[in-house]
Amino acid sequence: MNKGAVKEIVETVIFVVTALILIRFYAGEIRWIPSASMKPTFVEGDRVLIERYSRFYDSPKRGDIMVFYPPQEDLKANPFAVFSRLTGILCKDIAYIKRVIGLPNEKIEIKANYDGSYDVYINDELLNEPYIMDRFEYPVCNGELICGPLVLGEDEYFMMGDNRGHSADSRYWGVLKKERFIGKAKMLFWPFNHFQYFGKREY
Repeated sequence: MNKGAVKEIVETVIFVVTALILIRFYAGEIRWIPSASMKPTFVEGDRVLIERYSRFYDSPKRGDIMVFYPPQEDLKANPFAVFSRLTGILCKDIAYIKRVIGLPNEKIEIKANYDGSYDVYINDELLNEPYIMDRFEYPVCNGELICGPLVLGEDEYFMMGDNRGHSADSRYWGVLKKERFIGKAKMLFWPFNHFQYFGKREY
């Protein structure tokens, strides 16, 4: 193989890798739903388009479905680990997908009702949650769970899965810092019969 051909191959590889990094870091990526924690919104095997560009000019809003690195995930800073996160190639960092429930500086509390159901209160007002699986499918709030009342700090968010009885979320591992967000779910595109576009929120 002559030097010209080798040079062309190297330049092509560099271009493809650079484009992949730019697309994943600035535009978006596709994520696969591995668990039932977001039922009924997502089910196992759904494919979701995640956009990443809005994080450069906006903050997550209540009701947004976000992909993020949970607080307990140790994000290594060595070059290979950073490269893997940027490209998705051989990336072993664990990411979750949950819904934003509590926003910075808000008071959040999860309360049990007399009938055995649970509700979320933000600043002592009942939160309307039409998206959850079941108000009765909640683990019992006890000393092992974070149910509040809790006042969130600056750049802190309270994340919860829509399937409240089967979601490892902020009730278990605490608040999430803004810097841990990866991107926002914009579209469930596969399978086609599950198609949803996550635009304007009504809650």
